[in-house]
Amino acid sequence: MTDRLRTIGRALRGGTAFLTRLPVGTQAGDWEAFVSRPAVFPLVGYLVGGLAALPLLAAGTLPASTVALGYLLAIGFLTGIHHLDGVADLGDAAVVHGDPDRRREVLKDTTTGVGALFAVTVVVAGLALAGLGLAALPVGVAVGVAVAAEVGAKLGMALLACLGTASHEGFGSQVTGALGSSSVVSPVAIALPVGLFSWPYPVAAVALGGALAGACLPWWWARRNLGGVSGDVFGAANEIGRVVGLHVGVIAWTLS
Repeated sequence: MTDRLRTIGRALRGGTAFLTRLPVGTQAGDWEAFVSRPAVFPLVGYLVGGLAALPLLAAGTLPASTVALGYLLAIGFLTGIHHLDGVADLGDAAVVHGDPDRRREVLKDTTTGVGALFAVTVVVAGLALAGLGLAALPVGVAVGVAVAAEVGAKLGMALLACLGTASHEGFGSQVTGALGSSSVVSPVAIALPVGLFSWPYPVAAVALGGALAGACLPWWWARRNLGGVSGDVFGAANEIGRVVGLHVGVIAWTLS
C-alpha cells in the first residue's frame, strides 16, 4: 500500500510539473509514473481550474474587465505558454498545403508564421472574452464553469493518451504507447463529478462536455492531416478545449 501511494504521489508530481508552472520539483520516476496513469490529467485540471478561478471571486466588486484580465493572467501564470506553443505550431501546419510529411516538417520548424500568429491570437482573445463572460455570471456558477472547463480540457488530453496513435517519435509516442483503451475509465470517473460544481444548475456539466469536444478537435484534424497525434496536438487540445468549454458554459447559463 505504501509503494502504491508513493507511486501515485510521483505521478501527481510528474503531471503537475508537466501541465503547470507550479514549483513542485521532480524526481527520478515521476515522468514514467505520470504517463502510465492518465487519471492524473483531470486531477491536475481540478487544481489548475480552482486556482485560476480565484480572480472570479472578485466579480461584482471589481470591474468585469479587470476580473477577466485577472483570470487570463492566472491561467498564464499557472500554465505558462508551454501548451500555447502547440496552438502556434498547429496553426502554421494548418495553413500549409501538402501531405502529412510536409505538415510534420512545419511542426518542427521554429519559425513563427502567420498561421501561428492567427491561431494564438484567436485562442488568447477567446480566453479573455470567456473571462469577461464568466465575470457576468453568479460567482458560484462562474467558478464551477471555470473548473469544469479545465477538467474537461485535461480529460481530452487523457483520451488522446489512451486512444490516440502517435504520428512520429516524440512526446506523443511516449504517452500513447504506454496506455490502452481500457485506461479511459479512471480519468472519466474522476472528471465526471465536476459537472456538479454549479449545482443545481447544469452549466458545469455542459462546460465539461464542451471542453472535451473542443479538445478532440485538434485530435480529429491531426488524424486526417498528420497521421496521428504529437506533443503539439496535446498542447492545442488543452488550450482549445479550455476556451470552448468556457464559452459553452457561459452560453448555457445565458440561455437557461
